[in-house]
Amino acid sequence: MAESRKYHITVTPLANFVPDQSDEAAGRYVFAYTITITNTGTMTAQLISRHWVITDANHSSQEVRGLGVVGEQPLLKPGESFEYTSGTSIATPVGTMRGSYQMVAEDGEQFDAEVPEFLLSMPRTLH
Repeated sequence: MAESRKYHITVTPLANFVPDQSDEAAGRYVFAYTITITNTGTMTAQLISRHWVITDANHSSQEVRGLGVVGEQPLLKPGESFEYTSGTSIATPVGTMRGSYQMVAEDGEQFDAEVPEFLLSMPRTLH
């Protein structure tokens, strides 16, 4: 089997606007996002840390780095998934998030699991 399939993680994001925590007049738009991380490779791997780039419609970006996700560093055997929900706020009703998870396989190999860019959008903002 190819090395690229040995260390392979699929990341599926889903974002939702949170109106009761947002304040449009103050330029605070809050979004919850649910991430599903699935080990689609052939080797057990552990999520060690995360890196996010969050960009609003004004092209203002913030980077977030930290250990684990929601206080956990899940260990995923091949075929296993881990899902969590977190949140972020931006200054515009539309933005994007992208990033990566830093993983360590059970054989000690370190690799990144890319998070595809996904949209943060207040309902009825995009046509």
